[in-house]
Amino acid sequence: MIGFKLKKDLEQFFIEDIGCTDLSSELLFTGDTKAEAEVLVKEDGIFCGKDVIVKGFSLIDDQLSVEVYVEDGDPVHLGEVIASVKGRVSSILTAERVILNMIQRMSGISTMTKKAVETLNSKHTRICDTRKTTPGLRMYEKYAVRCGGGFNHRITLDGGVMLKDNHIAQFGSIQKAVAHVRARLGHMTKIEVETGSEAEVYDAVKANADIIMFDNCIPKDAAAYATLVPDHIVTEVSGGITLENLAFYQQAGIDYISLGCLTHSVNSLDISLRMKGEVE
Repeated sequence: MIGFKLKKDLEQFFIEDIGCTDLSSELLFTGDTKAEAEVLVKEDGIFCGKDVIVKGFSLIDDQLSVEVYVEDGDPVHLGEVIASVKGRVSSILTAERVILNMIQRMSGISTMTKKAVETLNSKHTRICDTRKTTPGLRMYEKYAVRCGGGFNHRITLDGGVMLKDNHIAQFGSIQKAVAHVRARLGHMTKIEVETGSEAEVYDAVKANADIIMFDNCIPKDAAAYATLVPDHIVTEVSGGITLENLAFYQQAGIDYISLGCLTHSVNSLDISLRMKGEVE
């Protein structure tokens, strides 16, 4: 994870959460009151967010002692202690919520991605994400996808050209649009074309797109469309695919399956912080 961006984001998240001060902790505990807390997993899953724990607590109080016992991408289990923190009680409790919110969401995404990879069970087809991410959290959500064994689609709009149905309808045709873009595009950037019919797949092949996406395509049609695409063009299927129907695409011969559900409708992994014993 990018250190300086994580630091900047955590600062903003803490400002949003704390306001001027943590009244509860400030009124209950003096600055010298110290204790130990554990970060506890309350369901099985895939962990993600080690740097968030370490950098988050240190931003609030650089005197806190933090240990994380797992690495990003590791499986974790119900009742497992994945981290501990020692130091000022007020600092631990002030930092708690933001850190838990982030690692719960990131671990939930890693867990769902791992399930998707295992459900598809393909040595050829890769699972990837989309841009359907939470504003402000894209870096963390896409990192979590990688920790779960998936791959990233575009990170940002300038990461590649993707000509969707609205682009093509407005410009006139797939071949015209691809030719127009390619004449103005640098050699490092790829062009992907979204298609929804056999005729559009043929047009995208004639245009020599780098990637052809089959949009909202059932497994049978996806497999048929894939046979129309030469090997040097990457294929992708997207739209309407869930963990429930994902396995039906196993034999479709597609290079990538992109799943918006990995980030837009995932359940956070249940993780909590528990204080140990009485304060000192």
